[in-house]
Amino acid sequence: MGRRKKGDDVSGWIVLDKPDDMTSTHAVSAVRRIFNAQKAGHAGTLDPLASGILPIALGEATKTVPWLMEAEKTYLFTIKWGASTDTQDREGKVTATSDVRPSAEAIREALKAFVGEIQQIPPQFSAVKVDGERAYDLARDGETVELQPRAVVVHEAELVNTEGEDLATFRVRSGKGFYIRALARDLAAALGAEGHVWRLRRAAVGPFTEAESVTLDALEDLRHKGAASERLKPVETALADIPALAINGEDAFKLRQGRPIVLLPHVMEALKPKFRERTIAGQDASRAAVALFQGKAIALGDVRAGRFSPTRVFHLADQ
Repeated sequence: MGRRKKGDDVSGWIVLDKPDDMTSTHAVSAVRRIFNAQKAGHAGTLDPLASGILPIALGEATKTVPWLMEAEKTYLFTIKWGASTDTQDREGKVTATSDVRPSAEAIREALKAFVGEIQQIPPQFSAVKVDGERAYDLARDGETVELQPRAVVVHEAELVNTEGEDLATFRVRSGKGFYIRALARDLAAALGAEGHVWRLRRAAVGPFTEAESVTLDALEDLRHKGAASERLKPVETALADIPALAINGEDAFKLRQGRPIVLLPHVMEALKPKFRERTIAGQDASRAAVALFQGKAIALGDVRAGRFSPTRVFHLADQ
């Protein structure tokens, strides 16, 4: 007989507005404690010095984390001109200084080269693995490692405003694996200047935005009132851009047992235009769909040859 899991059977997403000076791991632990949840995780680390959207998955929602990791993200950040640091943010040691203060016109012109699919070298202080070790661990030990450039996508990048000559604030919407600190480094180099990230805020991750976020203090207050669950979003919220398949109770029963279901020809025809090329956790997910019964997620799966085969089955308390 297996040991009973500690905590409550809570499933869903919390759209946390993480404060700065807090690690993502600490934030997850705090939310898990508030809900006394058995299981928790997050979709995309946010630097300790950054604030903003950190989606936190509880219970069965953790099965959808890989999908949200692939989602677009929107950032607001400020570069402070005049000095570069080893971490590319205000926490690091100054490595170079310059009197160059780029004009707004020069910044806008240089920024054009950073939109679209570009090659980007991750910062030395990053979670990229080198020979099995995190780059930031090697960097803290004083080692300089040669990180390889990788293809990343920037959908939008704009200069929002400037504060005097020293500060410039930007808004960027990017794909997976993009580093704002690396953009600050490369943009400064393109402008013949030195600069680092002074402020950083993540404004959106996929379907999760600031408008629906909650702070830890507010969540703690709701817990005392017995109302924290009001801020829980359904498990399927993270799957908003995946083709949905409405099923009946009989098919839901089969899927919960891990068995595939047969799809009628007209259902297959309706799904086909909604599929698109995508890779999730290194696996082809171009034919993925989510099966819903009465609006609730039953399973994630693959649609091929007229069948829906479950790859992830959700066991929600209210199903």
